[in-house]
Amino acid sequence: MASYNAGIVCALLVLCMVVPSLATVYTVGDSTGWTTGVDYSTWTSGKTFVVGDSLVFNYGGGHTVDEVSSSDYSTCTAGNSISTDSSGATTFPLKTAGSRYFICAAVGHCGSGMKVAVTVAKASTTTPTSGGTTNTTITTPSANTPSTTTTTPSTTTTTSTNSSSGTILSPIVAVLVMTWFAFSLLVLS
Repeated sequence: MASYNAGIVCALLVLCMVVPSLATVYTVGDSTGWTTGVDYSTWTSGKTFVVGDSLVFNYGGGHTVDEVSSSDYSTCTAGNSISTDSSGATTFPLKTAGSRYFICAAVGHCGSGMKVAVTVAKASTTTPTSGGTTNTTITTPSANTPSTTTTTPSTTTTTSTNSSSGTILSPIVAVLVMTWFAFSLLVLS
């Protein structure tokens, strides 16, 4: 019995390590990277950015990545940057929903199109499919009763072909739920 419980605890810990890997890491500009002569609005089209994803900017000398406000993005103003980096490899974790704006502060680069805006959606527990059907699975563990799972099909109009990730669950929530579940197993055995 003890080895069975230890096996369950190990499986739950492995699951907790897998959950954070559900996020997508986007390399801005793909293989071209962060440089002049790239249409970044085309690069963002068809992509769905969600909380937990990351943007990676790879670039050579003479460029920067500045996160700016919407108005500074529109006017290519770098003097009021929220953050700036010129290391050649910059990662921005997308921690909150909303719009994020990035420009290159080198003279003339932003005005020549070296800027990108992304809209970050809230993390979701549903996975839209191209066929227009979404399956929502709700699992409710309880200390007194075994887990129950309910699957409810529904219809959606989402037709995104390049979703940034499947099901996203906050790693903190996953760790807390799994810890509670493992603790319950150990106490009940």
